[in-house]
Amino acid sequence: MVKEELYITVPSVFRCPISLDVMKSPVSLCTGVTYDRSSIQKWLESGHDTCPATMQVLPSKDFIPNLTLHRLINLWIQSSTLRPGSNSPRLLPATPPAISEVQAKLLMEKVERERCDDSLSKVAEFVSCCEENRKFVARFDGFVEVIAGVLKRKCVEIKALETAVRILDLILSENGVTEGLNKLILKSNQESKFLSAIVLILQHGSLNSKIKSVRVLDSLALDSESKRRISDSQDLISILLQLLKTNNNGSLNDAVTSILTTISITRSIRSRLIENGIVEILSNSLTEKSLKLLATLSTCSEGRSAISSEPKCAAAIVEKLLKVSKRGTEDAVTVLWSTCCLNKEEKVKEAVVKGNGVTKILVIMQREGEGNVKMMCRDLVKALRAVCKDWCLGSYETKTTHIRPC
Repeated sequence: MVKEELYITVPSVFRCPISLDVMKSPVSLCTGVTYDRSSIQKWLESGHDTCPATMQVLPSKDFIPNLTLHRLINLWIQSSTLRPGSNSPRLLPATPPAISEVQAKLLMEKVERERCDDSLSKVAEFVSCCEENRKFVARFDGFVEVIAGVLKRKCVEIKALETAVRILDLILSENGVTEGLNKLILKSNQESKFLSAIVLILQHGSLNSKIKSVRVLDSLALDSESKRRISDSQDLISILLQLLKTNNNGSLNDAVTSILTTISITRSIRSRLIENGIVEILSNSLTEKSLKLLATLSTCSEGRSAISSEPKCAAAIVEKLLKVSKRGTEDAVTVLWSTCCLNKEEKVKEAVVKGNGVTKILVIMQREGEGNVKMMCRDLVKALRAVCKDWCLGSYETKTTHIRPC
């Protein structure tokens, strides 16, 4: 027999403004607002002298039982939960309530305290519930700042750091959040504390937390100044490279590769990555994200030399041709063009020909419209003619509309 679940709508007047649960013992303050006894006691005992709903200063902290409302709640529970054939009433599950402003303020206060694990977990559960909740948190004045503040504190437990990153990752797409975080963290001269927290998560956090922390960091790199501040962190770059070397998770590797591409705006950071063996690391497991980083590195002579010196790199790139997206194809062609046409590396040319790269380049050239990719393909075909002895490319015209091996 299939179990039937009934969902009931709770009248808003029956909910406590603080806990949002149905009140068990409603009491009223001198302001006339009614709360559940346990919730208002906690509020007052924590040092507040205001009414949570109205924020009026209380001339008296005394409260009196609201017996009328108590009776109405009991009657409602009995009428709502008595099922046919049942001898006792049962409160049926209701849809999750939205958070109230009072509860939001309470959570913010608790998060700002030293021990904030439980409060952060409640916020994380709330924002992961639905898009409406994420919008609420993003719009609520000071909420994002409080969450970001956890990552700038000293001596915070790793669990709290992971939860804070999870919350930020969930609300990044909301309007204004990324820009706000960028100002709070990377434009406030407090980026060292934030980056130290990210490093700690990357060293000791769970796999999901590592992915989310890198994703949050990448989203904050909005301009050249932000990218420079991130790249100036020696510890961060080292741990990111270490993760690429030792980790086998595709999602984490893609996230790390993406942030490294984002911050590689200066020759110095590109040189540092190259010196630390980034080309060899990427060649071992080439992805579209890897192709983008290689294309970025190929813009400098050190990058082209490193790519040419890595035996597996050119062959791996040729293998990816015709198997990746349009953007990935452009990056792959850029790397091959940089090494074969700018550096004129014979080893790379041989690897391209050996991997049937000429055929693939011709296919790409013919399906591309006029643009940089087609121009690079034409240059590559010309550069590979001398090496490709098994192909009759001497009479090949770049305007050919079909491919036919001799």
